[in-house]
Amino acid sequence: MNGGLYMYEKRYGRLNDVLQEMNCEWAFIVSPVHIHYYSGFQSDPHERFFALLFDTNKNRTYLFLPELDYEKAKLRANVDDIIPVSDTDDGYEVVKQTIGTDVKSVAIEKNVMTVFNLEQLRSTFSNIKIESIDSFIAKERMRKSKAEIEQTKKAIEITEQGLAHIVNFVQVGMTEIEIKMELEFYLQSLGAEKMAFDTLVLTGENSALPHGVSGLRKVQKGDFLLFDFGVTVNGYHSDITRTFIIDSGTQEQQNIYETVKEANERAIQAAKEGNQVKHIDIVAREYIESHNYGKFFTHRTGHGLGLEVHEEPSIHAKNELVISKGMLFTIEPGIYIPSIGGVRIEDNIYINETGQTEVLTTYSKALTYIEG
Repeated sequence: MNGGLYMYEKRYGRLNDVLQEMNCEWAFIVSPVHIHYYSGFQSDPHERFFALLFDTNKNRTYLFLPELDYEKAKLRANVDDIIPVSDTDDGYEVVKQTIGTDVKSVAIEKNVMTVFNLEQLRSTFSNIKIESIDSFIAKERMRKSKAEIEQTKKAIEITEQGLAHIVNFVQVGMTEIEIKMELEFYLQSLGAEKMAFDTLVLTGENSALPHGVSGLRKVQKGDFLLFDFGVTVNGYHSDITRTFIIDSGTQEQQNIYETVKEANERAIQAAKEGNQVKHIDIVAREYIESHNYGKFFTHRTGHGLGLEVHEEPSIHAKNELVISKGMLFTIEPGIYIPSIGGVRIEDNIYINETGQTEVLTTYSKALTYIEG
């Protein structure tokens, strides 16, 4: 059997099992990310109707999608039936005409479905019981398969090639936007489908903004220069941050950098199967606090990674979830001082099928100066 098809069959099998436990006849999935997860088909439907329906009574999957995606879906979607919905159709009426109305209970993504769509569902299928399937899908997605990790590794490889290129491109006097444009052009030339999120190229005081926006600030000697970016390959994302110093830095800058680097490495050591997620954050945070920079570390230590850049688990000090095989997440402590700038170092971590901790990112974390 084709390995890819077997993966989707296993996912549908586990979905069927949980629906049976919930006494739900249907799973009605509308998140494009979750539709991709279960069917292998990627699409951005914009405002158009897009839904994956799994019927436990018939053990059958139905993909309702914009008519313009029909031919592409025939080549890629791992479903039993593909039903095109034209721009003038009422999607819920198409579902009704295709499968009928003999359903009493439906599991939906309550964190995803809009009130409007919930009202449409209720008006089309009257007297149905609605259950949530969010936590089940989140738990499923935390356990990455070998095939998913291979896509992630490809994304990381492209990202790191881009980082190696851009470090040699940077010159004093260039703006953040100039550098960002060159980086993104080069990454796409290497085969990135798209950027995983808005690329951050931040220099000087801007690097002290954890979610800053690249602008017209020019690179100057003595600046921190922070890159936080990733790419998408077959729907899977990378997310890497490295920070450099232009030309030469102060002793304070070196201290900040080495503190973040050590916090990153200690957090990785805490990322072991059987430990609670919170210990990753606690270890990084306590080390930074011990160097009197605690108030300048203003975010969690990391997050899950996969079909979305931010997914479960959330790496914070109150998350008692136990680290287990298949988890893929970032570790990214940082220190941000408005008068000096900021440092963040981010790696992508995988707990493999034998329970070992793999650091998938390989780009050097040694303090590096870019010649001015």
